[in-house]
Amino acid sequence: MTFQIFLTDDASRDLEELYDYIASHDAPGKADYVLDEIEKAFSSLSENPERGAYPKELLAIGLREYREIFFKPYRIIYRVMAENVYVMVIADGRRDMQTLLQRRLLQA
Repeated sequence: MTFQIFLTDDASRDLEELYDYIASHDAPGKADYVLDEIEKAFSSLSENPERGAYPKELLAIGLREYREIFFKPYRIIYRVMAENVYVMVIADGRRDMQTLLQRRLLQA
């Protein structure tokens, strides 16, 4: 079975901000590369969405409805619902992920 992949508005914004940051602080070619690799990573979930690990910050509070995959140092956090995969967060894993996840996923 093939799952459909959807980006939430927040995840789309994450991707745009990440691209803009890399393009302005490094090089547009590098931004294109990172964007392509992140898109490949979450697109690959259409075949096997259960392969991701549970984010440790959410596991610590007993939440097992979200999973994550990586294109290091970036973390792609998503949720599988029915035959759909919803990408919720795309963030640099070096950030304060506990605060980001609480704000983005638990207070929504």
